[in-house]
Amino acid sequence: MKLLIFRTILIYLCVLFSMRLMGKRQLGELQPEELVSTILISNLASISIESEEVPVTASLIPLFLIAALELLGSVLSFRSQWFFNLMSGRPKTVILDGQIDQNALRMLRLTVTDLMEALRGKDIFDPRDVSYAVIETNGNLSVALRPEREPARLADLQLKTTQTNATIPFVLDGQVLEDNLHWCGKNHAWLERTAEANTVLISEILLLVGNETEDYFLLKKESRHSGSSRKKDA
Repeated sequence: MKLLIFRTILIYLCVLFSMRLMGKRQLGELQPEELVSTILISNLASISIESEEVPVTASLIPLFLIAALELLGSVLSFRSQWFFNLMSGRPKTVILDGQIDQNALRMLRLTVTDLMEALRGKDIFDPRDVSYAVIETNGNLSVALRPEREPARLADLQLKTTQTNATIPFVLDGQVLEDNLHWCGKNHAWLERTAEANTVLISEILLLVGNETEDYFLLKKESRHSGSSRKKDA
């Protein structure tokens, strides 16, 4: 049992390290070669965990070899557009000026149902509202609406705003995000004053969001009772 626990922890840490080596893209939408690497790594890890007669190195060596190949492929893709196109393919336009390209759908082996589902996922229910839509190499649908269908922005209405920074989190589940504080011109002293004003410890804050103004939203962690407060600059 102790050997199984040790092997499991070791394989877990090694897989985690290899995934970190391959970068953040591996954690999001996967390219084809990234998906293959992930599947192979998971299979190698499970074999070494389940089969005690198999040496750990029998999984670790190919595991890190696959990670190295993925890193090499990423470097080559960065330096060579031809290699990137070979490994990941190219984006494919499926809607242009409201017209669905049926040949493109057949080439991608996508049905109209698939396309409409992807559009609904972006709150678009009529393809005629779309100026340009493309299936990215990771399978995502990117959409540009017709100008008359775009939601109005403050710049379109020629309205000026005094707030320049977005509202972002300062504290998440008791953890202080120092970079966000500094980006909005605040510091730990401001955070302590804010916590004191709301009679709460920083470690007891579930969520604190704000911007460069004195406006913020604070939500305390729930125990038996929960509370929240909001303060605005007078």
